[in-house]
Amino acid sequence: MMRIAGVFNHDNALEALTRGFEVLNNVEWRNIVCDENLRNGIASSGELNNGFAADTEYTALTELFDYVDSALTCDSGQTNSYDGGFAFAWWREDSDEVIIARDILGIKPLWFAHADGFAFASERKMLEAMGFPHAIPLEPRVALRYAIKGDMLRFEERSFFSIEPELNEDIPALKSQLLKLLRDSIRRRIPAGEKFGVLFSGGLDSTLIAYLCKGMDFCCYTVAVEDEGMKPAEDQEFATRLAAELGFEVRVKHIRAGDMERYLRMVIPVIEDTDVVKVSVALPLYAACELAAEDGIKTVLYGLGTEEVFAGYERHKRVPLDAVNRECLSGLRSMYERDLYRDDTIARACGVSLRAPFLSTELVEFGLRIPATLKIRDNAGKWILRAIAREIGLEEVARRRKRAIQYGSNTIKAIDKLAKENGYRYKNEYLRRFYPARAIKLGCIFDASIDCVFTLWLLRKAGYQIECLIQDGALPLPCTVAAEAAGLPLITQGELAAALMEAKTRYGIEAIVTAIAWDEALRHSIEVIAKSERMKVLRPLWHINYETELRVALIHGFEVILCAVRNEHRNWLGKRITADDIWWLVKHRGEYQTFVVNAPVFQSRIEIEKSEEVEHAREVRLAVREARLCSGSSSLF
Repeated sequence: MMRIAGVFNHDNALEALTRGFEVLNNVEWRNIVCDENLRNGIASSGELNNGFAADTEYTALTELFDYVDSALTCDSGQTNSYDGGFAFAWWREDSDEVIIARDILGIKPLWFAHADGFAFASERKMLEAMGFPHAIPLEPRVALRYAIKGDMLRFEERSFFSIEPELNEDIPALKSQLLKLLRDSIRRRIPAGEKFGVLFSGGLDSTLIAYLCKGMDFCCYTVAVEDEGMKPAEDQEFATRLAAELGFEVRVKHIRAGDMERYLRMVIPVIEDTDVVKVSVALPLYAACELAAEDGIKTVLYGLGTEEVFAGYERHKRVPLDAVNRECLSGLRSMYERDLYRDDTIARACGVSLRAPFLSTELVEFGLRIPATLKIRDNAGKWILRAIAREIGLEEVARRRKRAIQYGSNTIKAIDKLAKENGYRYKNEYLRRFYPARAIKLGCIFDASIDCVFTLWLLRKAGYQIECLIQDGALPLPCTVAAEAAGLPLITQGELAAALMEAKTRYGIEAIVTAIAWDEALRHSIEVIAKSERMKVLRPLWHINYETELRVALIHGFEVILCAVRNEHRNWLGKRITADDIWWLVKHRGEYQTFVVNAPVFQSRIEIEKSEEVEHAREVRLAVREARLCSGSSSLF
């Protein structure tokens, strides 16, 4: 399975790249291009041509390069027209520039870091091995350009899918077009002359895929967790019966609850996460892909994407009908972090290429514009897909209610049972024992600034457990409301030593997190205090490029205002910062303070209702007197 990685303006590019690939046990060889001083390098576990490396789903590198070259020549970023997952890096030595991007949905992963140099890789664990522990997933709707000589990066926004104009054809025409798009997508994703697999639960999505593959050489794979006192897995019951009725070959992976821990030890480090939902989905996915790989299967199809495109979740039923397609669009935007990275890493670990026919660009573009009245009807989601299933003779499948894989396979029941047997009150606490690097309770020094909230965001993305916030600075009201927005308790003490002692006593924290980026003296003083309490110190922003931090934060929906400025910059007080302000913010760093009113880690947006300007020495501050939380989460461009 292909991976790509690169490192620039670092001490030894070759050594760093080698370490990055060494953590991937199933990557047997790689191509590496480095400059003569070994400070810049790019590598691929697949084909590498003249500084162009790519991880592609099923197309040739040359085809992808032609597409990329054509789009970038026009300086228009990447369009949606390319079907299939990809992640690429292009070291353009003629312009001393590196460009990285991925497919618009984020089917193929790509991470980057910009601290003590710039680096990117297909998986987060690769960057950690290369010496970049706090990597950031590249938002699929941007292309990243990195100037090697200037050690600066910038983002180019790319257009996403649209829900307009809504399709107005009659129902038979819409069903016919949709069925054709699905058939075409399946055909493109099937390897020529090879037997392939289908993840099969007997539900609507997987049965539609398998049915449209009739006459081809494929095998269905189902997972069932079994234990005494546990009902038979629903997916096994449906899958085996339907496979017999429809003439499909099916293989069932039976897992005893007692064997679950062996899978948890493998799965959790692979997905780099202990989230209960992600783990309970990843485990049966891993078991199915593992079984397929044992059978010599290299390509597996699955039904991811239907819930978002065709409104299959409960949340789609809770919004007004005219907002359903907007909700579908919103879900697709976040799928790369919620589902796609997990699934890709699982498949790679098993040596399998996992492909989602419902996520072809043409099908997604068409599906998002189908009227909501044809998606939710009679209190059931995905109505138009159910109607298609009925027309091709799958009546029972069309009636079957949605059953997520973690429930249909009994995985979630088994995890719950094991957690209780091992004395854990919560499943997430039990799962953390299988990922020691993240099984540490943290307290975060907090002042509601962009540095602090960005640090919190990085840690949560990496799967760390934040127990509490520890107030830093003299902004009691903003800190209190920001902590409430983040859903975390706030400890307020006059001195840091006393606050740490309280945090340790009340929440059992074992380490503290600070947003310090460059201040050696402040770093040392915090480390001395932490050492006295026998605590570790984490510094995610240590030496991170500040301009990059600002650009990443704004791309991901942070809303930030300036709450204190020098007197000569009084007109900036209270200003909400935008990308156009970044040059000023970098130039005047240390001459202002920021306050975050909304961020991806906030559950609610902060609305400042009453404030006043207060002069203090050489600066003027925005003193917040009243603030409240209001609905509305962080939104991307």
